[in-house]
Amino acid sequence: MIPVIAETIDPAFELVEPGAFKAPVLINSPHSGLVYPRAFVEQARLDMATLRRSEDAYVDLLFRSATEEGLPFMRAHFPRCFLDLNREPYELDPRMFEGRLPAYANTRSMRVSGGLGTIARIVGEAQEIYAARIPVAEAIERIELYYKPYHRTLRRMMVEMQRNFGAAVLVDCHSMPSSNGRDQRVAADIVLGDRYGTSCSSLVTETLELELGRRGYAVIRNKPYAGGFITEHYGNPSSGMHAVQIEINRALYMNERTYTRSDRFERVRADMMAAIRAVAALDPGSLNPMRTAAE
Repeated sequence: MIPVIAETIDPAFELVEPGAFKAPVLINSPHSGLVYPRAFVEQARLDMATLRRSEDAYVDLLFRSATEEGLPFMRAHFPRCFLDLNREPYELDPRMFEGRLPAYANTRSMRVSGGLGTIARIVGEAQEIYAARIPVAEAIERIELYYKPYHRTLRRMMVEMQRNFGAAVLVDCHSMPSSNGRDQRVAADIVLGDRYGTSCSSLVTETLELELGRRGYAVIRNKPYAGGFITEHYGNPSSGMHAVQIEINRALYMNERTYTRSDRFERVRADMMAAIRAVAALDPGSLNPMRTAAE
């Protein structure tokens, strides 16, 4: 897939709903967008290859066929380095902006300190994105135009599925580099993040772990990726709302240097969808403790 430089991002994201819902499982890909606003590219001091290093390349294509399984699928069209949907809405670094941030901005989170707030300061190996400070008004505009509509749609879908099925499961799909940047290979093929058991029922995590493990993948939980804002914000197992994050080692399905799909792409895609089908086959009643208690 080749990035697109455009004057505007329209639409900013898409939600693809199946003709008939077969299970309350929503597949989400918030970091695979390829539409780069021209004004953003002109503000950046980095070339396109470097900007793409935070992109979850091809993750949307690995999971897009979820709609054929009767499951809704959602993805952003803009890139993570432009706006990160897996952060609080106002995790902003004062050092990046010209002007005063609103008092409600979270300027002290660990993610902001690391340069990876809602609007990232760095990409790749701590490389500064912007050539100069950007106006505060521009940051707020990105959040209002792109971030908030995306999350309103995500929340609406989760609430509707919970109402119709009694429970809802959000599978948040991401990728991870095969090396930690110091020429040390990542040991795992897949990292499942459930916020150490707080964002979803263990039944969901165990189902994914079992299905992927029996297909030959080395699967670990929560280290080093326990799940970000999306997993934490949408996961509330006590009310039947579950959220789990999947991080896939990019070396499994692509060439990380050339951004091309490898020969294993189709196999990985089929295996990921098999894992999703296993989650979709779970009885929604077993995922709603309130309903189970009432019965």
